[in-house]
Formats: sequence, C-alpha cells, structure tokens
Amino acid sequence: MRAGSPLCDSGAAVATTRKPGNRLSPDQLAQAMELARAADSVELKLTVPETDHRSTVAALGMDPLDAQIRQVFFFDTPDLALNGHGVVVRLRRVQRAGDDSVVKLRPVVPSDLPAAVRKQPGFGVEVDAMPGGFVCSASMKGTPTKDVRGSFAANRPLRKLFSKAQRAFYAEHAPDGLALDDLTLLGPIFVLKLKFTPKKLDRRLVAEMWLYPDSSRILELSTKCAPAEALQVADEARTFLSANGVDLGGEQETKTRKALQYFSRQHRATAAAD
Repeated sequence: MRAGSPLCDSGAAVATTRKPGNRLSPDQLAQAMELARAADSVELKLTVPETDHRSTVAALGMDPLDAQIRQVFFFDTPDLALNGHGVVVRLRRVQRAGDDSVVKLRPVVPSDLPAAVRKQPGFGVEVDAMPGGFVCSASMKGTPTKDVRGSFAANRPLRKLFSKAQRAFYAEHAPDGLALDDLTLLGPIFVLKLKFTPKKLDRRLVAEMWLYPDSSRILELSTKCAPAEALQVADEARTFLSANGVDLGGEQETKTRKALQYFSRQHRATAAAD
C-alpha cells in the first residue's frame, strides 16, 4: 500500500489483541461498529482451542463427512513483504464448486474507499471480529482465468490466474517493484469446510478445519451477518456456544497469519540449507 494512503489507518481499522478471554473494550467496540456501518458485511469468528476440537464437533452435532474439501494457496515473498504492506494474494481449489481467487487489502477504512472501486463486481468490504480483536478488509474476488492445478503444472505466470481488475487492485496497493509474478508460492493448506445450522440456533454456522503440515490444526467457527444486526447475532451466538460447552476464552489465532508464518519459516530454512 502506498505511503500515506487513506485506505489504511491501523488505529481506526484494526484491533487485534487476541488475548484469551478478552472482549473488546468500549472504545474498540465503538470503532468496530463505526467501521461496520460502512461495510458490506460482518463476520463473527471464534478459534476453538485444539484440545477442545473433538468435544466441540460432538457438542454441535457436526458431521465431518459433510465437509467440503479445499486447497488454499498463498503468495508472498519469503520474508512476507507483501503481508507487511497489508496485501494478501490467495488462490483456492474448492471441491464441487470450482476454483476462486482473491486479492485482499487490510486494514482499510471503508468510507475512504473510492466509490468506483466499491461498485466493481466481486469487490466487498467486511469487518471480521473475534474475541479481543477486529479488522476491516477489502477484497477483490473472482474466478481464476485459467485452471489452477493445470496452471501450476504448466508453470504459467501467476498473473495469468487473476482478472484485470484484480491485477489493477494489486498494483495499486503492493510495494513498488513487487509484481505478481515475483511472488513465491506459500502452501498449499488442506482445509475442511462445513456449513450447518445447529438445533436451537436459527442461524447458519461455518466450521473450518485448517490442517497444517506440522500436524497442528485450527478449528474456526464463524457466522456472517448484516452490519446492523452484528451485536444481536454476536450475543445470540455467544449464548448458544457457551450453553453447549464451547470455550470462548481460548487464545485466538488467524488462519492466514499462521499459514504465512509457517511456510515463510519453511522456505527460509530450505534456502539456508542449500
């Protein structure tokens, strides 16, 4: 992101303490709601402690055989220079649904985004909130212009998988001189995603299990809602999960950050050994 860009104001757009059992302070909650009012959606997230994965799956009646299989590929420099500028580039292979792509920028202030950008197909602004933190992001989503697996096999340039609008969005916010084709593959991550509506909760939940190569796991529960109903939905979800024995006080981890850090370490260790 360019220096001085109005799209990024970390004090107003993000608060990520991620401390166990920590709720947003009154000031943080006010900031999050102000951002949400100008966003398109809100996603409420909770990371379940690894020791509680089996009990949570059982308590919520989740059937793993109903889960959708995904492969997630990230692209950055080995030292995560792109992520340091708030930009995330990702491709996904999705079972029974086809491939998808995204270029994401975070944090952002929604009211500062150009109207012309917000009107583009596939563009959206979302506030992600979890115990102790929140972040507002802007995403340019789309369908890869070519088959992801086939492109990797043919060693095609990365830019060929992204639309013209995505390439322009990337060029506007990536560090100067860092082209899409300069990025390194970080991944893939194997993911199981399950959408379900539990009994006694009139709302769909999403469970994602991210399986990392070192055998660690992240189980994230989430639900999306309109900005105007975020507080009510958060209260209902918290009450439901607590009643079913789900630990709301565990340390919160973000799936993308963990993936990027893991593969960055692996890539640098391999390079040092050569």
